[in-house]
Amino acid sequence: MTNLLASLRAAIGDTHVLTDSQDTAPYLSDWRGRYQGIALCVVLPGTTDEVAAVVRLCDKANVPMVPQGGNTGLCGGSIPVGGEVVISLKRLNRVRELDAANCTITVEAGCSLHQVQQAAAAEGLLFPLSIASEGTATIGGNLSTNAGGVQVLRYGNTRDLALGLEVVLADGTVWNGLRGLRKDNTGYDLKHLFIGAEGTLGLVTSAVMKLFPRPRQQSTAWVGVESPLAAVNLLTHLKGDFGDRITAFELIGATALDMVIHHIPGSRKPLQAIVPWQVLVELSDSEEVGLDEALQNSLANTGTAMDSVIAQSEAQRAALWRLRESISEAQRIEGFSIKHDISVPVSKIAEFISTADAALEAAFPGVRIVCFGHVGDGNLHYNQSQPVAVSNKDFIARSDEVNKMVHDIVHSLNGSISAEHGLGQLKRTEILRYKSGTEIELMRAVKKALDPKGLMNPGKVV
Repeated sequence: MTNLLASLRAAIGDTHVLTDSQDTAPYLSDWRGRYQGIALCVVLPGTTDEVAAVVRLCDKANVPMVPQGGNTGLCGGSIPVGGEVVISLKRLNRVRELDAANCTITVEAGCSLHQVQQAAAAEGLLFPLSIASEGTATIGGNLSTNAGGVQVLRYGNTRDLALGLEVVLADGTVWNGLRGLRKDNTGYDLKHLFIGAEGTLGLVTSAVMKLFPRPRQQSTAWVGVESPLAAVNLLTHLKGDFGDRITAFELIGATALDMVIHHIPGSRKPLQAIVPWQVLVELSDSEEVGLDEALQNSLANTGTAMDSVIAQSEAQRAALWRLRESISEAQRIEGFSIKHDISVPVSKIAEFISTADAALEAAFPGVRIVCFGHVGDGNLHYNQSQPVAVSNKDFIARSDEVNKMVHDIVHSLNGSISAEHGLGQLKRTEILRYKSGTEIELMRAVKKALDPKGLMNPGKVV
């Protein structure tokens, strides 16, 4: 190991190889505080060539590696499990090219999502991926987990936004697939192997991402509804009126909103009426006038909107989005909860919530359920805790029981136990119960083909 450390320092410079515990600490624990890892060292290469050199040295020494972006993952995918070399890509933070005519941007993996959004905006374009952690989350991490966010309904997941990748493979070979093509039928589309693979097959160092024209007008409304079924019916109605102009459609339970109001300074409820469920809906259009009025008329004709308010300024729009985006932070302040990132067909959203709520309440009387998420694409964040700290500690200890109960219901509805957060360490074993043996063996075969020594992010995904 001493020889490896010396070689790493020679390859990328002494200051970019961290071994002191105070220096490495920020890279060894996750945002939620659930995982704490141990690493041989943390390295911070500054170029693709340096990443490749690091990987070659680790491969030669048979030392496993953990790639890391902004370390904002929620399933422990970027935390070492014991003695690996953590490869932080945050120094690879350059925008290599923005091709306005082709509506593409080529960025390195360490660029923050916000940085990419701002680079696109400077050219009058839109990079639509939007998540609560966009100030620190990086494009490499977004690709690694196939991040979703609030605009999947219109623009798709990260996978749908990626045209080409540059990847350092497990032996240090660099695959340059940085092609900004929307049509390329020349064999297997290799980039999709690495998107969503959580660094278990290779390290993404750069990507060509799609850009879009910026909308000239947006209309944002906070709507009270009676139930999740009413929310789904509202979505169906709005689709009929507005089609793909619906950019986002977010469901927020009353418990989730109450938690934000309690913990996030400056927060206040948007509606006067007391409603059990809320929807945050946003429309975008290339036209410059009339969208607010059209949305207001549509809501008035739904028969499902109990109350609503439409943002009249950018500040009001931002305030509404801040309520939605602060839910995870409010839950973190509140304390540990059992978290689920599930997806079911949109038509099954209401059935899932009612079935899971009833099952959990019967098994764990007094359980507090915080339910919110991207109903427009079928993705819910469905989290449970007990209101009293002492009771909650005992409840958290029964996470396996809760997970099985929730995930069995998801599976019965032909859903997924991980919609956008990945598997990481958290669901690596859990997934074996829900994927077929054929799927698992295919995944393992891909892993063995691309990482025969098993050095890439061990203990994650497969």
